[in-house]
Amino acid sequence: MPLGANKAAIMGVAGVSTGDVVLLSTQTASGDASISFTSGIDSTYGEYIFKFYNINPGTNNSGFTFQGSIDGGSNYNVTMTTTHFYAHHQEDGTDGAMAYTADKDQAQGTAFQTLTADTCSDADGSAVGELHLFNPSSTTYVKHFYAHSQTMNGDAVRFSEQQFIGGYFNTTDNIDAIQFKIDAGVFDGTIKMWGVK
Repeated sequence: MPLGANKAAIMGVAGVSTGDVVLLSTQTASGDASISFTSGIDSTYGEYIFKFYNINPGTNNSGFTFQGSIDGGSNYNVTMTTTHFYAHHQEDGTDGAMAYTADKDQAQGTAFQTLTADTCSDADGSAVGELHLFNPSSTTYVKHFYAHSQTMNGDAVRFSEQQFIGGYFNTTDNIDAIQFKIDAGVFDGTIKMWGVK
């Protein structure tokens, strides 16, 4: 779908629709440990997109994570299998690398999945990115997702780091809620949820 046809929905406010993309919800964290989307995830849309903006942790080198729920948000512990890799480069021009990160993936795990690792807590430090979830209300198939993010790493020499995540919730139950949380302390930032027809 062309970006121009959906610009109002992508940049607009909840309830705005320009065809196939509808902004459903916007939540802002200010010193919060987590943000949960517990309504609006149903069979109305075949794809849900969550975009996160200026995620600034209160604790340096914190990771931003997510998990799903099949009981409306009472529990966030759905079994998932995932993969994770990154590319990074230091501000001083050294140590460019691309690597698979085995400690950030899961094999039938129920932990929160890392979206951004080691984000800087400086006043100008943050992470951004997006998560795509497909057919969360299917009672036949597992629920696939992928995500990518960009972060300012919190190491002594700062990194620009892009991370790539893919996987599936290994369940045929409805995924009806998603929670995002920081893995240490609290964070500031905004998350928006869109539905794609």
